[in-house]
Amino acid sequence: MEGRKKKFGDRKDGRLLRTREPMSVVETFILVDRTGATNYIQDKVEISKTEEYIKSKRKEGLPGFGLMHFMVATYVRVASEMPAVNRFVSGQRVYARDRIEVNIDIKKEMTLEAPNTCVKIILSPEDTAEDVYRKMKEVIDREKGTDADSDFDSVAGALAKYPKLFFKFSIWFLKLLDYFGWLPKSLLDVSPFHGSFFITSMGSLGIPPIFHHLYSFGNVPIFCAIGPKRTEYEIDRNGEVVRKKYLDYTISTDERIVDGYYYATAFRKMKLYFSDPYKLDVPPEKVVEDID
Repeated sequence: MEGRKKKFGDRKDGRLLRTREPMSVVETFILVDRTGATNYIQDKVEISKTEEYIKSKRKEGLPGFGLMHFMVATYVRVASEMPAVNRFVSGQRVYARDRIEVNIDIKKEMTLEAPNTCVKIILSPEDTAEDVYRKMKEVIDREKGTDADSDFDSVAGALAKYPKLFFKFSIWFLKLLDYFGWLPKSLLDVSPFHGSFFITSMGSLGIPPIFHHLYSFGNVPIFCAIGPKRTEYEIDRNGEVVRKKYLDYTISTDERIVDGYYYATAFRKMKLYFSDPYKLDVPPEKVVEDID
């Protein structure tokens, strides 16, 4: 948690977990990089009640409130209840992240020529869906409302001007610093490769959600891609044909931060909020803190 006193071995962006099980310790040395430790999940969720909720939020004065805001809000709520999903692995050690950082890939305009950029939203475990919406809107509107490069784009642009060999050495050196937790906080604060949760929407592009890899650089442990909404016709218990709306999504996870049972429980919790979305209108009753 932010504000907690740092101890030896902690990083600028996280607290070293010192009471993990032996198998968990060994696993980070066997599965050395994030790419080789990635598991992929594909699922769908029924969104009829979610769509009603989204319409109600827009009527309440939250223009543009949509599935992306809702997905981020569900992650924040699950992270407040099951904080281990906000862990990360760096330097073969597992850390509890100090805060919730959601990275979102956006286009400044929906044109082929428009550049892509990444924004980082800093969120709190106590945030409601409206809090998430306002924080996301502030950052995204600021980014789309300027022709200037984002902070990360400026850093990347400067590195890209280096000669190839020096560029390669620079990246190696940044990875070395990151391994030992020595990257400057100013870089961690803008890096899209460091964060709790990365989400991207394929729905606006009209294509199914991709299985996105986790980056070998940085420490993002979960990557989510959502697709377009679609309709299915099903037979209910009474033998009647009913029309249902679904959202397809994929999630890539770093298996080293928690076991499969923990992930499965977290994903089930996430889906429960789609069937009872108004729970996101109030802060969680209790914010759970990760182990020491």
